[in-house]
Amino acid sequence: MAARSRPAATAAGDPPTRPPPADTAAAPDEPAKEPVLRPPNLGVAAAAAALFLAPFSYLAFVHYPLDADLRESILKCGAMSLGGFFIVLKLIPVAARYHLRRRMFGYDINKKGLPTGEIKVPEALGLVVGIVYLVTAIIFQQFHYTEDSIWLVEYNAALASVCFMILLGFVDDVLDIPWRVKLALPTIAALPLLMAYAGGTSIIIPKPLTPYVGLTVLELGVFYKLFMLLLAVFCTNSINIHAGINGLEVGQSVVISAAVLIHNVMRIGSSTDIETQQAHEFSIYLVLPFLTTSLALLAFNWYPSIVFVGDTYTYFAGMALAVVGILGHFSETLLLFFLPQVLNFLCSVPQLFHFVPCPRHRLPRFDPQTGLLTGTKDENLVNIFLRIFGKCSEKALCIRLLIFQALCCVFCFWLRYVLTGWYK
Repeated sequence: MAARSRPAATAAGDPPTRPPPADTAAAPDEPAKEPVLRPPNLGVAAAAAALFLAPFSYLAFVHYPLDADLRESILKCGAMSLGGFFIVLKLIPVAARYHLRRRMFGYDINKKGLPTGEIKVPEALGLVVGIVYLVTAIIFQQFHYTEDSIWLVEYNAALASVCFMILLGFVDDVLDIPWRVKLALPTIAALPLLMAYAGGTSIIIPKPLTPYVGLTVLELGVFYKLFMLLLAVFCTNSINIHAGINGLEVGQSVVISAAVLIHNVMRIGSSTDIETQQAHEFSIYLVLPFLTTSLALLAFNWYPSIVFVGDTYTYFAGMALAVVGILGHFSETLLLFFLPQVLNFLCSVPQLFHFVPCPRHRLPRFDPQTGLLTGTKDENLVNIFLRIFGKCSEKALCIRLLIFQALCCVFCFWLRYVLTGWYK
């Protein structure tokens, strides 16, 4: 959910108005002008790629003695993912022009009162990222999985769920679906994953609780699939509500996906269980193209935003991260990576469930004279950070929130290290 306002709708009962065709909008002897987008901020994308991919590359190719075939597969996936990065860079300006023609644009609320606040910003460009991600992931399976692979069914089920979520997210961007309906969308999208899931449905009881429970492993059966469904619903909606400033939606997804990549390679390198290694290998192949395509979108969405990602991207990102956590069998760790989103949700519960009044946009107050944002009484992390640390620019606020996201991921790694051997 970006910080945007849509063009005013027509009055009830009035026929919908459409922009005149390009050939009639312009003067007879003057061709229609195509909107020109600013070039993407490639410096931000390059810095983020170096910061997040360097640790993963070091662990995968230097620190851990991974199998040569696995390293070759990671390189193949990385090469295709890099190709996806450049394709997204190329396609977003093209798609943005089509979206503007169809009046799919908004205005940046956090720049209201400035000339930049009057610029039409194309919306729902997460659609491009989602399509390129799917194509990249589908092509990769041709080079890695065989027809009799035990992971192929779950791989395709994961992609089907992601595809469903992209479609439903784009429908939301076009139709502006009410919140009560939005909560049901991930439930529909998760159905392919739930139906195809053939993994275990048991959980390991933490060692400190074993004497009280009397079990070391608890079989949950259908309740485990219910947990999978709730996790998918939470991940998609939590990214959607932790938003509102340029770069935050994509930025948090990039940080989490980088943490997932690092966690996967650490588990592969430290585990001797073949099934565990395969599960985390599977996760790498799904999250690596997600990270690179999201980095390309970040170049366009970083402050000042050239495009809005839309609910298409936030739903797509949440579902993509949910499926890698579920099928990679590290849902607990994934929730720790989502710690800022969990805190944001808990703080937002009174407003989300209308125990207290909830405005349409729970955004900070922008002062066009100073260019700074001031926190409001809305209980979300964006406003809480402003109330605690004081007013600041939109860019500075986004950086603070992303640093907090990264610190939470580091805390997760530290916690796993401290609790290893004692908790489970």
